[in-house]
Amino acid sequence: MITSHTNPLLKDIRRLQTRRERGRFVAEGEDLLAAAQHAGWKPVHLLRAGIDVTEDALAKVSALGSGTRALGVFEERWAQPAGPLCVALWGVKDPGNVGTVLRGALAFGADSVVVGPGTADPYGPKAVRASMGAIFDVPVARATSVDELPGVRIALDARRGDPLRGGGWDRSRDVTLVVGAERAGLAPDVLEACDRAAHIPIANESLNAAMAATLAVYELTRVPEA
Repeated sequence: MITSHTNPLLKDIRRLQTRRERGRFVAEGEDLLAAAQHAGWKPVHLLRAGIDVTEDALAKVSALGSGTRALGVFEERWAQPAGPLCVALWGVKDPGNVGTVLRGALAFGADSVVVGPGTADPYGPKAVRASMGAIFDVPVARATSVDELPGVRIALDARRGDPLRGGGWDRSRDVTLVVGAERAGLAPDVLEACDRAAHIPIANESLNAAMAATLAVYELTRVPEA
């Protein structure tokens, strides 16, 4: 059992928690570890309080204010952008939003989530927690250009394009929803590179990126009323 705060493995985990080292990431808590196991992810390291490590030593590397009872280290997995339904995040800097988009993508059946320029790290601690385990089920990809995104690229914009209505969408045709940051939205060159723009009709000024992406995926995948 690990008892020392200076243990090399614990030092390594601290670096991963602050993302000074990439390629691997940390998932904390029994629910996240159960989600990983259910999805077939095997941890590189598994630390359980009172079994593999003392509670005090584990608390020293936890990113949670209340500490944790279990912690796993996993290898990052990067897929290719893929349809039929893809969600691409461009400039979404809030890791909580990134994690919540992954959760919504899993709930409504998106096939991949793409991290574009200026977007928060999906494997950072806050994003992993916000995903509620979806990080282990939804393929995550990277892209630097809209041209890398599959199918018809639809830019979600607060005021441009037609209202987004996609119920009954034919899944034989790939579609990518491109979502920008809440305040700044998508840059002009990104909007220009997309095939068309669409908006979600709302009564206030805007939705945050996670809400907009989740509503858009729901709208495209919902079954139309008879």
